[in-house]
Amino acid sequence: MQNVSSPLWINNPSGLSQKVVGHYPLLTQKEAMEALNAAVHSYDCGQGLWPTLSVDQRIRHIEKFAFQMKEKKKEIVTLLMWEIGKNLNDSEKEFDRTIDYINGTIDELKILDRVSSRFTIQQGVIAQIRRAPLGVVLCMGPFNYPLNETFTTLIPALIMGNTVILKPPKLGVLLYSPLLEAFHNSFPPGVINTLYGDGQQVCGPLMESGKIDVLAFIGSSRVADILKKQHPKPHRLRCILGLDAKNPAIILSHADLDLTVKECVLGTLSFNGQRCTAIKIIFVHSLIVDAFLNRFKEEVSKLKVGMPWDSDIRLTPLPESGKPEYLFELVEDAKKNGAEIINKNGGKFNKTLFNPALLYPVNSMMRIYHEEQFGPVIPIVPFDDINIPIRYVIESHYGQQVSLFGTDPDVIAKMIDPLVNQVCRVNLNSQCQRGPDTFPFTGRKDSAEGTLSISDALRVFSIRTLVAGKEIDLNREIINRIIKERKSNFLSTDFIF
Repeated sequence: MQNVSSPLWINNPSGLSQKVVGHYPLLTQKEAMEALNAAVHSYDCGQGLWPTLSVDQRIRHIEKFAFQMKEKKKEIVTLLMWEIGKNLNDSEKEFDRTIDYINGTIDELKILDRVSSRFTIQQGVIAQIRRAPLGVVLCMGPFNYPLNETFTTLIPALIMGNTVILKPPKLGVLLYSPLLEAFHNSFPPGVINTLYGDGQQVCGPLMESGKIDVLAFIGSSRVADILKKQHPKPHRLRCILGLDAKNPAIILSHADLDLTVKECVLGTLSFNGQRCTAIKIIFVHSLIVDAFLNRFKEEVSKLKVGMPWDSDIRLTPLPESGKPEYLFELVEDAKKNGAEIINKNGGKFNKTLFNPALLYPVNSMMRIYHEEQFGPVIPIVPFDDINIPIRYVIESHYGQQVSLFGTDPDVIAKMIDPLVNQVCRVNLNSQCQRGPDTFPFTGRKDSAEGTLSISDALRVFSIRTLVAGKEIDLNREIINRIIKERKSNFLSTDFIF
């Protein structure tokens, strides 16, 4: 068993100590293959119970699970706070947003199925086109949104008829314990299998088996590359990947500073900056840089630090082992190359608590200019020539999002056109973000593979399949008999309300 230590250090008579909040089993290759065999057997080459159920029947199973999951809200929220240090408000939002995502997925699938319930006749051929599952899915989510981000792949994979092996993230694993009973009660055997342990020990053998049909992974591109290379038949493996990002904010000389500062504080420091969609570098026009810095550091100084369950807490301990030391290295490297910490107590840390560091002026000689810090270190770059931030976006390894702040429509329009060919979302006068979940979420370059939104996810975890035949009397009679007597779950004109 692996003990799970909270990032929260508790004061006691002998001094500070980390709280052990639970444990999980360190499974081996043997258990990994048992989980794989269960998923493969349940799918049974598309002949199993789950993949052959009607869409309406699968929806009912998902609805049953969502109902039982809602009963576990308090327990899951508490575990989120204790295991990854997410504050109470954000933990509750993550849970509620996940429930909304499940309901939204159900609604979107109903719409998709209604469109698919009709027949098409083209060039003398009758056909019904629907979507069919792909097979066995390995689903792996990130520690920063261990529930929501994982479920944005898990739920569409399940509802489309795939069987799933769920590998919880190394951090944020305990919250799945309250859900095991709901999984068990809501799905047939082998449909959802939870696998704990070290990723190298349990995921490597799964990929090497060649029996994983879909890899749904949200994490680093380094790990994604390792997993993909382990599969012996890469052309048969579909990948849905959410990877690294270094999203910039570009603040133009005519920006509304009140709005800009507010959005940049949210964008850089929500959940301590531990979001793939966080603003991770800020470019500010030199004409307003001094005014921006003064207001920005003032607002950052107002953020409250403390325990996740305390009211209005914005900054909490970091869960990743060695993270404060890594962030300190980035700060020291920037200082050696000409940057200064412009906010009081910036970069100071104690155990797992790291005080945000605002670095200025940052240049390309510094590691923080290039590396995704994934934490509360904020590099700020002055510019006179707009080609400097645009060139940064073009030359970056990443291409997820950018935030653009300004009030002049002519200037903004000229920037939008080149930027949309480099990133997949340009945010106007607002922080980088994923939502709403109905919007496409993806990235270029090393930032993503595949597109996620509620509707896109249903498509990436399935494939268009059709039943077709010449428009002759025999085929008309066969199809009519099948439809009227409800002999097939696939070939059907049932309308789901």
